[in-house]
Amino acid sequence: MAAALAALGRAAGLAAGPGRLLRACGATCAAEGGLSRRLSSAERPKRPLTAYFRFVGERQGPLRQRHPELSNTELVKKLAGDWRELPASQKQVYEEARKADWRIYEEKLAAYKAQLTPAQAAALKEERRKRLAKRRSFRKKRELTVLGKPKRPRSGFNIFMSENFQKSVGVSPVAKLKKLFETWQNLPSSEKQPYLQLAEDDKVRYENEMKSWEAKMAELGRQDLIRSKEQQPKKKTAETAQEADRAKAPLRGKKATLKLKKSEE
Repeated sequence: MAAALAALGRAAGLAAGPGRLLRACGATCAAEGGLSRRLSSAERPKRPLTAYFRFVGERQGPLRQRHPELSNTELVKKLAGDWRELPASQKQVYEEARKADWRIYEEKLAAYKAQLTPAQAAALKEERRKRLAKRRSFRKKRELTVLGKPKRPRSGFNIFMSENFQKSVGVSPVAKLKKLFETWQNLPSSEKQPYLQLAEDDKVRYENEMKSWEAKMAELGRQDLIRSKEQQPKKKTAETAQEADRAKAPLRGKKATLKLKKSEE
């Protein structure tokens, strides 16, 4: 469970701060609770199957019975091969069935849309947009996983949570998270420091791995996956530290002057 929550934290951008995870959990729970109360697209007519998937649906069962030793992957490959070798005249039968079902689908879809109010139509459109965005995001994450993109660095709280989640008190994962967050906020600086140091070490690990990974992506021609200079962390040099100190000097002088005036009054 700790690993699952850690993954949830990374997905919600926990590296940016502990409060963000709690807000993400709250938003997720609210969304799940509200989903059953708002309009759903479950009643929308379903698109008819393509010619190929009609063929698969028809042949998959009998093929499985004849070859129970085949894995799902092998079964799919076998069906794809059978489809490629199918004569055009037989493929046309499946295509004609798709066209007939498509005409029926268009009629049902028109009737379905006609009964919707403008508000319902807008809500369904937004639901579809979110669903497609979620699907695109999933595909993107899957691609990055296949390409071996390094995992983002964890925050101090994320590391603390991973180590203490199992023994945390709470009836639900969200309750445990809230309890851990409260504990983290009240933790003395001396006890937080080891976790913060581990988080800093993880940032170094991440940056080193990202440099190697981005170099590999450049070789593959995937410049779209390489961070821009604005996204890359800026290194603090001695010169930039001195500039920052000089910039703060006038402010410190003003504060000192105000304190002096107050003491004289």
